[in-house]
Amino acid sequence: MTTLSAPLLPGSTLGVLGGGQLGRMFVHTAQAMGYFTAVLDADPTSPAGLVSHHHIQTGYEDAAGLAELARVADAVTTEFENVPATALAALGALRPVSPAAGAVAVAQDRAQEKAHFVRCGVPCAPYAVIETAAQLAAVPADLLPGILKTARMGYDGKGQVRVKTATELAAAWDSVGQVACVLEKMLPLALECSVIVARGADGACVHLPVQRNLHRDGILAVTEVHAGNLPDDLARQAIAGAISIATGLSYVGVLCVEFFVLQDGALVVNEIAPRPHNSGHYSQNACDVSQFELQVRTMAGLPLTQPRQHSPAVMLNLLGDLWFAADGSGRTPPWAEILALPGTHLHLYGKRDAKPGRKMGHLNITADSADAARATALKAAALLGIAPF
Repeated sequence: MTTLSAPLLPGSTLGVLGGGQLGRMFVHTAQAMGYFTAVLDADPTSPAGLVSHHHIQTGYEDAAGLAELARVADAVTTEFENVPATALAALGALRPVSPAAGAVAVAQDRAQEKAHFVRCGVPCAPYAVIETAAQLAAVPADLLPGILKTARMGYDGKGQVRVKTATELAAAWDSVGQVACVLEKMLPLALECSVIVARGADGACVHLPVQRNLHRDGILAVTEVHAGNLPDDLARQAIAGAISIATGLSYVGVLCVEFFVLQDGALVVNEIAPRPHNSGHYSQNACDVSQFELQVRTMAGLPLTQPRQHSPAVMLNLLGDLWFAADGSGRTPPWAEILALPGTHLHLYGKRDAKPGRKMGHLNITADSADAARATALKAAALLGIAPF
């Protein structure tokens, strides 16, 4: 694996595998810091590719495309956890790649991911790996009711089936094609939270504040970040757990660790995302260092400074549903009214077609107090047609 011998200073070229909105925001941040950028994505209209200095229009496993990315970029990162780890490994032989293929491979497989949590001593939900009919038959009864999750290629609630009985579990495993799965025991949840960690090649580690999250239909809808959004002890546990998970992977880059808070106050880890995360978007307007600047700093070998949140914040996810009226006809969301509200910061991703469930952008709301940020966010939600929270 290739490593940096010295920091990559502005004027260097930073490459990213994946052309979605996370890549776009990374590219904007890198360019603002004086870097050139290169994006590898097959879509000629990919959000990141449209704004990058270089756009290599090939698939993730195209040897010629990967060679071209290695030629033009001095270091490479990823914005999508399902980029084949083999592609990252191939690039890693030529250029510094962060996060490394091995760390991404763990995040791509729920069974490996759960085993890593156990090794790190970070509590997770009781679970069983199901890869064979024998393992299915041997599932302990006390894991039901549970959630069957495909071991690979699941995100935003995809590849998940809730089951109450052994019969339902067997039917669910059939429905996903009897692929490798993890069955997690259903736990009584009180809320969800996440931590963004950035770790450098030298082992230095910093983090954003703990983020309190609300999901709807498996997709993040609202993130609230301010002092007191979680009890101090829980926040410390979450941060310590996230750092332990990153350190255990010898991770370099930005890592999001998602947690569940149970009704009895216990904290359990849910999953990791080896990249910036939707729940960290508020940092663009509420912190002195955003998650995307942390991504630039880790891959370029620049010093990591502990981010400081200067404003309480709420982030609203903007899905394609907002571009359609109740009768199904197209509409333009009321941006002028939204931007008339104090402390609103609109981020749209440059996607040409709005579709229900598609992430089109986000709205960050900052204010002098948590109550003021929440009040403005609720006004914005009402104008947009987002359910209150």
